[in-house]
Amino acid sequence: MLRSRWIAGPAGEQPGPLVAALTDFRMNRALDLPGIARRGRSLSRLWPELPGAVGMWLWVDLVNRRVGSLSVWRDEDDLQEFVRLRAHVQIMREYRHRGTLRSRTWRIGTLDRAALWGALTSSSA
Repeated sequence: MLRSRWIAGPAGEQPGPLVAALTDFRMNRALDLPGIARRGRSLSRLWPELPGAVGMWLWVDLVNRRVGSLSVWRDEDDLQEFVRLRAHVQIMREYRHRGTLRSRTWRIGTLDRAALWGALTSSSA
């Protein structure tokens, strides 16, 4: 599994509780990867200006045709604002029929990036 560098958000690393969000998209066809990666990267450029965004990684598992993100938010409302963001909605509409999306959110007490990433890689996501 490959991942981007940690992309810090404007909320900075603050005390918890915080909200972690995982997206895991399994593509039907590997040929969709370039477009998905390009769109995901363009969306990540908005990250430094998203209210409530603490930080995130983009990740890819080429062998299993999976891509996704692991993000941390100040609270659930900030996460929901991102989910409703026009650019995000457009990407989801464009690719939703090209694979299977799983997502989950959970509360974390503090931001421990190593533990957060470790939890993702030790599970099947």
